[in-house]
Amino acid sequence: MARLTLLIACLIAAMATAFVPASTPLTRSAVPASPTELGVNIKVSVGEGEPIESALRRFKREVNKSGHLMDLRHKRYFENSQERKKRKIVQARFRKRMERMQARRMRQQRT
Repeated sequence: MARLTLLIACLIAAMATAFVPASTPLTRSAVPASPTELGVNIKVSVGEGEPIESALRRFKREVNKSGHLMDLRHKRYFENSQERKKRKIVQARFRKRMERMQARRMRQQRT
């Protein structure tokens, strides 16, 4: 329960800094000040009259692309080097499988 509230607090903090106007300079150090603070620097500029839903959707997409949430999930529990190596091998296997499937689809579309 405490980890869930920590994750939600981090997301809210990231969202709060993401919607700061561009004219306001943000000063952040490269190293997080505390172990619970993330070095997240994701910004989404909201256009005039743009619905907040679309800006939030763009923000979520940027967070997913940055990989910070996956990093948080992996750091939730201690992972020794052997477990990390196994996880990386499984991820690489899945990535290669998806690349092969994508290449096969592209070949089928050309013919």
